[in-house]
Formats: sequence, structure tokens, C-alpha cells
Amino acid sequence: MNPQSNFMVVAPIAAGREDALRQLLVSMNRAPGVVDPLNRLIPFGQLKQLHFARVLILSDLTLDDITAYGLARVDYPLYLAFLGDFDGDFDEFLAELITHADTGLRLIFSHCVNFTDSVDLLQWMKARNCTPSTIYVNWIGRTVQQVHEESALRDALEVYIEANRAEITRMQSRQVYDALRSFAAEERKAGRLTLTPAKSTPVGWQLRNALHLIGVPLLLLALSPFLLIYSAVFLYQLRRRELTDPEIAPRIDPAHAKELAELEDHDVSNQFSAFGSVKPGIFRRWTLIFFLWAINYTTRHIFNHGRLARVSTIHFARWVFLDNKKRLFFASNYDGSLDSYMDDFINKVAFGLNLVFSNGIGYPTTNWLIADGAKDEQKFKYYIRRHELPTEVWYKAYPGLTTLDLERNALIRQGFEATSLNDSEIQQWLQLF
Repeated sequence: MNPQSNFMVVAPIAAGREDALRQLLVSMNRAPGVVDPLNRLIPFGQLKQLHFARVLILSDLTLDDITAYGLARVDYPLYLAFLGDFDGDFDEFLAELITHADTGLRLIFSHCVNFTDSVDLLQWMKARNCTPSTIYVNWIGRTVQQVHEESALRDALEVYIEANRAEITRMQSRQVYDALRSFAAEERKAGRLTLTPAKSTPVGWQLRNALHLIGVPLLLLALSPFLLIYSAVFLYQLRRRELTDPEIAPRIDPAHAKELAELEDHDVSNQFSAFGSVKPGIFRRWTLIFFLWAINYTTRHIFNHGRLARVSTIHFARWVFLDNKKRLFFASNYDGSLDSYMDDFINKVAFGLNLVFSNGIGYPTTNWLIADGAKDEQKFKYYIRRHELPTEVWYKAYPGLTTLDLERNALIRQGFEATSLNDSEIQQWLQLF
């Protein structure tokens, strides 16, 4: 298994360079929301291990919300963010990225503070890489190469079925299965289909993952006496804040909504980027840190094969702290429309949304942390949309394919490579087409 990695380079934009940078990023697209995968700056399509990537400006439109707490607005820097999800080793991928995009990356980053022509690009990017507090991967170990090869297998088999439909309808299920396997095997011999065996899982990754799997529960067990004692204090502090924290969820500005809408629904999948401030005070900050840490354990060891709780439409997602953990950035790649995406979470895991996002300024009021909040659908959607950022550049390595397509294609491959299937299993396999 070749596990996934991620990067997120964040750098403040130099004064007076924002407009020029925005124009440069626009040049990477064929149309609003539609990237040129072989654009001259970052030819994403040449990076064979890259699943998703985006480049955007972190322009927080909600900085005035802090004044609802009687505190002065903080004018944080305007940031450029470049992030992505890929297969394999972090250092190897960054080196490959620079090999393909050195000139383009330098041109983009030249709009940032403390970037010069003579800078060591690799070290500059690594120094500004932000590690997520929580990362979600739909299926750990499913590579870009695997996705493309399994999609090609399914396409070839469907073409064969359509071309031979009259004959196939007269066959028994096992005969159809044998005919399809025979056809695909011939296509592989001819070099028109490839099904590359999975790589062995890196030993270092296995060791780190095992230590994390065991270490987190052991740490919680060791801390359990303290956590039990503190729980009453926590609930008191939480409830006191829930009763007084202001809600800030006005109807979204039409111009902002229009700008976001122009970048959406150009594929079966969409991007989502949101940014906002954590509620002031140590209590909210550490509450958020703890729950993101706990959620990261579940996404790493439990929800790592096609589902985030009961939600199956997300390819990758991440939560990243910025500015000394005073602000939180969230990014996801998901299937369907934004409304269906939000409805999925509201109806299936509203409590999970509340655990994290209720610690953000202006979130709809929760009760005991997990109740209400996102269940107030209209306020929640206003809140989310208001914090959403336009994503200037977004890349997906396998357009037209959903998470369900990827799962189905993997099952088709498993059936093709199986040494033996009984009649019931063959029937189930054929239903995949």
C-alpha cells in the first residue's frame, strides 16, 4: 500500500501585489473554476501522484466579527495558500513538483513577502508548510495510478458488453464472467490495459501508524482521572459560553455568492475552502485542539475506507490552524453540489460539525456542544457560505469520477483478479456494470 501525504504552503502576500497575483492565478484556468491541467505555471497533469491541488488567496471577510466580543479587529496578513494531496513521500513529491514547475512556482511566490530570485525554493516551501491538525483520506492507499487503471478496466469491459450485448444476454452468469475476464486478460497481454500491483507499505509508515493507533488510547487512559475530574468544570465553562456567545450568520452578500457560484459545478466533484477566527480565549482554543486531535485519530484508523462517519462523498479534507491557532482553515474535495454536501452533514453528522465549528466566532448556538447548532439549517448554511473563500485554482486528477465510482471500479478489479468466485459472488460482480 502506498499511503497518501499532503502539503500546504502558506505565505503572506507582499503589499500592493494582490491584484497582480490574482491575475496570474486566473491565467492558470481555461475558464472560471476550470483549470488547465498543463498550464505553464504548475502543470498539475504531469505530476502522476497528485490527486487534488488548489491555489487560493486567504482573504478573511469576517475579521470584524471579533468586535462582537468587545475586542478590536486584528488585521492579519493576506496569505497565499498552495495545497494538495498526493501519493507517497513528502520530500520526493516536492522535489518532483519543483522539477516540473520551478519557474512557475517562483513567479507565483515572487508576490510573497521575503521571496527572492536566489532563494532555495524547496527549503522555502518546506519552511512554510503547515501540517493539518486533522486530515481525511477517503481510502488510504488508493493511488492516482490505481484510480486511472481501474477506470480504464471498467470502461473497456463496458465497451465489450455493449458490443456483444446480444450474445451476452443468452449466456449464464458464469459464462458472462468468464468471457469478460478472458477479454480483459487479452487486453492486458496486448498492453491496452494495465493493472499495476500495489506497492509494499513503507515500514516507517506502518510503525508510526501502529504507535499512533496504540499511543492515543493509552494517553487518554492515563489522562482519564484528570479528564473525569475536569469534566464538570468543562461543562460549566462550556454552558456559560454557549448562553452568551453571539451568533453572526447574516444572509450571504449576493456578490460574494455569485463569485463562489461561478467556480462550482464544473465537474461531478467540487472544492470547498473556508476560513475564520476561533472564539477568543484559551477554553475554546483548547477545546478545538482536543476535538480535532480526537477526530484525526478516527480518520486515521477508523474512517479510512470510503466513509467519514456516514458521509461517503468526500475524497480528501483537512483542518489547519493558522496565526498561532487563532484562525482555522478547512478544505475539502467532495462530490455533488454544495447544498447536497451541507445537507449530508446536517442530516448525518451534525454533532460532528458542532464539535469543531461551534468553536468558531458566530456559529449558530449549540446546546451542550453537540445539540442544535448545525441543525438550524438556514443559519448554518449562511454561516458556512459567509466563511467560504473563492478557490482561484483547483485541480482534480480524475475528473468525472466520484468516490462511488472509485469504490465500484476497485470492486470490479477485485472480481477480475479473484482466483475463484461462487455463483452468488459472480451475480454481485456483474451488477457492478
